[in-house]
Amino acid sequence: MSDAAFALAFYACAGLAVVPAVAILLSSEIVRQAFWLLGTLTGVAGLYLLLGADFLGLTQVLVYIGGILILMLFGVMLTQRAKGTYGQAPTTRAWPAGLIGIGATLMLALAAVAATAGSGRLAPTLPATTGTTRGIGEALMSGYILPFEMVSIVLLAALVGAAFLARRSTEVAAPPSLTAGAATAGPATPPAPAGPAGGQP
Repeated sequence: MSDAAFALAFYACAGLAVVPAVAILLSSEIVRQAFWLLGTLTGVAGLYLLLGADFLGLTQVLVYIGGILILMLFGVMLTQRAKGTYGQAPTTRAWPAGLIGIGATLMLALAAVAATAGSGRLAPTLPATTGTTRGIGEALMSGYILPFEMVSIVLLAALVGAAFLARRSTEVAAPPSLTAGAATAGPATPPAPAGPAGGQP
């Protein structure tokens, strides 16, 4: 890839990552913030792929965009359906967050300029490789097989514990409609005794 094409792709991915992030800070609706987050994660995935980290780029797309973001959207929509609205996120701290973001951006820009001063390149020349996925897979299945399996056991234990706690809370908690109805109904009145057949009591 030529320097001009690399610079164009880099600025396109950087803009795709930064502009939706600013829109997240300015938006007050949670669903719109989640959709803006989609653009930010896509831009970061593009930066990973552009720098040759194919494993991180594909993981960004499959795990964060395809899994966590969709889970966030379903969670927001399901939990806010009972209220009739999709919620409003308070923006009272937008200005401090904006100032912190601008300061961090300036610091990163100065660090990038200092790192590339005199070279005239946005990034150092990367060696021609076949990708990082094979190397990471071989490392996980050889020297790091024990930590890999331990992490899977911890995640399985967390899933089992979450399912147990959710089931226990639903069994213990009584529906509020039933308890409210029983409290307002009052004691049941006994039926009046029936009089003699065919006459008045």
